[in-house]
Amino acid sequence: MTKYSPNEADANNGSTYTAEFLRVKGLAERGVANAQHSLGFMYFNGQGVAQSFELAVVWYRQAAQAGLEHAQYNLGVMYQKGQGVEQNFEEAAAWYRLAAEQGYAAAQYNLGWLYAKGQGVPNDTQQAMYWFSKAAEQGDAGAQNNLGMMYDTGKGVPQDFKQAIFWYRKAAEQGYARAQFNLGLRYDNGQGVPQDVGQAMSWYRKAADQGYAPAQFNLALRFDKGDGIAQDSQKAILWYRRAAEQDHASSQFNLGLIYDNGQGVPRDEQKALDWYRKAAEQGHAAAQNNLGLRYDHGQGVEQDYEQAHFWYRKAAEQGFPGAQYHLGLLYDAGHGVVADHQEAIFWYRKAADQGHLRAQFDLGLRYETGRGVPQDYRKAMGWYRRAAEQDYVAAQYSLGLLYDNDDGPQPDCRQAHHWYHKAAEQGHTQAQFALGLRYDNGLGVAQDYAQAHHWYLQAASQGHTRAQFNLGLMFLAGQGVRSDAAQAWMWLTMAERAGYNAAARYLPNAASRMDPVQLAQVRERMELLPG
Repeated sequence: MTKYSPNEADANNGSTYTAEFLRVKGLAERGVANAQHSLGFMYFNGQGVAQSFELAVVWYRQAAQAGLEHAQYNLGVMYQKGQGVEQNFEEAAAWYRLAAEQGYAAAQYNLGWLYAKGQGVPNDTQQAMYWFSKAAEQGDAGAQNNLGMMYDTGKGVPQDFKQAIFWYRKAAEQGYARAQFNLGLRYDNGQGVPQDVGQAMSWYRKAADQGYAPAQFNLALRFDKGDGIAQDSQKAILWYRRAAEQDHASSQFNLGLIYDNGQGVPRDEQKALDWYRKAAEQGHAAAQNNLGLRYDHGQGVEQDYEQAHFWYRKAAEQGFPGAQYHLGLLYDAGHGVVADHQEAIFWYRKAADQGHLRAQFDLGLRYETGRGVPQDYRKAMGWYRRAAEQDYVAAQYSLGLLYDNDDGPQPDCRQAHHWYHKAAEQGHTQAQFALGLRYDNGLGVAQDYAQAHHWYLQAASQGHTRAQFNLGLMFLAGQGVRSDAAQAWMWLTMAERAGYNAAARYLPNAASRMDPVQLAQVRERMELLPG
């Protein structure tokens, strides 16, 4: 950050400087350089005279040409900021250099910044490092922090976390908030120092107490997650709010989440919406996505697909995968936009390439069905696999189906079994039934009625009608389980009630194996079941 003091010193507008102004003016007009500088300062701040940046430049220039480093520095500031003169970084650099070569630390610091940014001088990290070092050695805290950052990132010098810590500490011990925050980060991450949450929190707190928003945010995160410290929602909210009120976008977004979820505060959709909007208007992609979701689903606002499209696109263009996927859905459905399947696929692919599971699955489905793209089972398998390998259960089942298809691109019983099993273990009903069938009939695996019974039971318990029917038959025949007419009758009845008519043919057989009392008890139990 470029320094601008002392021009920005307190002007003490309530005091009268007229007499002093006249005295200084007289000396300045007689060529006294210090008086010329002081007169420029008075014009800059409006002390004893109407404020005039143009006249401030006139008098700073006279003092600067006389070699006064303070004036050279202030004239550089005027050119850098475009105050009283047209903004001109080359002129700013020239005047800073004159002051810097006289050992003026603030000018050395600002000249370093110009080299770091390539403003008015070539972008040159070595020169930036040189001038920051000059200022840092004189105790300039901002320069010390910047040196720390250069060592931290390896920009212009070999990366050296210990040197970074050395310079951060120098600045931090002078109360420089940004360096305190940076030192906290290093303790947080254990870079250049042993990881120490207590030290991290201590330095964050020092910076946060000075109003440094990133440090307030990091403190809030720690209290929010209870990461290394006791979780404390109220302290998290306090620090998020302090940073949010300084327009710290991530803090605003997190406050939105807190009100959305009612975490430590009463749930309040309107406050959540307000904080999301504040963050979104600053370009926070996740907030833009959440705002889009609100308009998309009419949550806390009137449903408005055009607004949903507006905010999704803002986030999507920043590469936010959730927004890219939702934007694709809008184009698919023609909500708020003209339906355009090619545009939908474009955004699905953007999200899928970043690992968005639902987008990968939907692309797989598109290629499998040929909706909006030429049908291509191999591409379908490719997209399903990417999602399946990240444990997306629907993709695991769909991949199993493609391997199970004799007319598919790569029929493979073992692969089908593998992916059905993955999905079944996550509770996917159809996959559980498919596994049951494979064990029941010895499809790609050794026939195993006990395993068939196990997986049918899992699927039947979730309401899968054919699994209920098959389970009933297994209890009736004693396959993989001890024969049990009551269990058979119960599962067959469930299947019959759900509309699987074949079950009715076997109910009399199951009923005939029970005495009237037992059948009455089973019927009574069935009456208590829903549906």
